[in-house]
Amino acid sequence: MTTAREPMTSSSGHAPLRQGVAAGTSIAAAILLLTVGVLSVLEGIAAVAEDELFVVGVDYVYEFDVTTWGWIHIVLGALLILAAIGLMTGTGWGRVFAICIAALSILANFMWLPYYPWWSILVIALNIVVIWAIATWRPRA
Repeated sequence: MTTAREPMTSSSGHAPLRQGVAAGTSIAAAILLLTVGVLSVLEGIAAVAEDELFVVGVDYVYEFDVTTWGWIHIVLGALLILAAIGLMTGTGWGRVFAICIAALSILANFMWLPYYPWWSILVIALNIVVIWAIATWRPRA
């Protein structure tokens, strides 16, 4: 007999469908995290190269030089890629690190909003999906 906390398995010993979906969602989260990492690196490179793509508006509380923001995004992107690799390999540290770095990416992109609002909103939304997918997936022990 199974309790509410134990996952039900079929007579052949396979995990239920929802664990399969959750595992698939976690792989999708790793791919999304990898995508966000690559996008952050590219965004950082564009900012460091002093591209005319970014327009600084009125004074802003979190105002840094665009080059500084570029380096922040490059480092953050590299960490996101590392977290995605850890998540793809199924390590415990990968799950924790992925959630933490995705949350940090949300904060950085919130502070980046005045420079490139639509991009920031997209990256924030992708990070929210990543955090949800990782947090709801319960791998078997």
